[in-house]
Amino acid sequence: MTANDQAPSPPPVRPAFDAVTWKEIAHLMGNLPLALIGFTYTVFMVATAGGLSVTAVGLPLLVCGLYGSRQLGRLERGRARALLGVRVAEPTPLPGPRRAGGFFAWLWAGVKDPVGWRTVLYALVRLPWGVLTFTVTLAGLFVLWPVLPYVVRGLANVDRVMVRSLLSPSDELERRIAELETGRGVVVDTAAADLRRIERDLHDGAQARLVALAMGLGLAKEKLTEDPEGAAAMVDEAHGEVKLALQELRDLARGIHPAVLTDRGLDAALSSVASRCLVPVKVAVDLPGRPAEAIEGIAYFVVSELLQNVSKHAGARGAGVEVWRSGSRLLLRVSDDGRGGADPRGGSGLAGLAERLRAVDGVFLVESPEDGGTVVTAELPWRDRA
Repeated sequence: MTANDQAPSPPPVRPAFDAVTWKEIAHLMGNLPLALIGFTYTVFMVATAGGLSVTAVGLPLLVCGLYGSRQLGRLERGRARALLGVRVAEPTPLPGPRRAGGFFAWLWAGVKDPVGWRTVLYALVRLPWGVLTFTVTLAGLFVLWPVLPYVVRGLANVDRVMVRSLLSPSDELERRIAELETGRGVVVDTAAADLRRIERDLHDGAQARLVALAMGLGLAKEKLTEDPEGAAAMVDEAHGEVKLALQELRDLARGIHPAVLTDRGLDAALSSVASRCLVPVKVAVDLPGRPAEAIEGIAYFVVSELLQNVSKHAGARGAGVEVWRSGSRLLLRVSDDGRGGADPRGGSGLAGLAERLRAVDGVFLVESPEDGGTVVTAELPWRDRA
């Protein structure tokens, strides 16, 4: 049964008080006190946030209030699940400021949160409905006893409709939008980190060598007439610096997007990465063609980082890389016979890889028991190359 599946419908109502009927009575009697709490909170929240909307705290206060409405909705879904047998999935949580891409992006996502606003509507309509159901059910217990099961079932069915229509998750498009907005924040953070890394590598590596090279050639030019042999030695040293600078630039370019990946695809590119690993690596790539460039690049960098982890942390004697296509998915598996115990929940590089894959609708699984060995499986959507 999936999260959105509903529980089996209650048995047909009978003029008897079975367990289902008593649960429905309990739910209807609880409508009024909970409706009073929800209505009071909602009116206070909207009025306060509206009154402060001209100040800097108005919108943040509204977002916090909508978050509180979400919690009221969670309480009502739990009550409906326990007493009415209505099972609806929990809505997708709102991303925090960091994952949303900054404070203002988080603020805007919170203000337009459809789940929060539907819960506000639910709280507003529940007060008159709570008064009605409480009054009718209470009177029925003393006056309408013979027909009370029929009355209770009718009122409870209206409650079921309200929960499903106002407190259920958004439709699939809305859910996907929320996921993509979260993924966009991850992509932005990753791109910014990559740019900082490239800038640092250029500044500390090739740029520093080129500055030293320029200074050395300047000194060699000054000594050219007075000390030809010394100038020649300095030029020879500068030539060596040029070679090192070129190698660093090649390594940097390969880190951005390796030429072998562009020219020859994943098989050759991953074999090149495996050859630089500190342990022997077996590479097996079985693909009917080449995926889209973006997917191919993500697959390459995922495997590259996993093999770096094997070299640095695994203590392994060997590793393996497998890449294949299954239906509309591109699958990667990197395994090693090392010490195990890798945990993506600890804020490590594995967590960053998982975030990158989720941003493109991918999946990232880690199996790493403490008694040794690690298997990391990643899935990416297969998109044909244009």
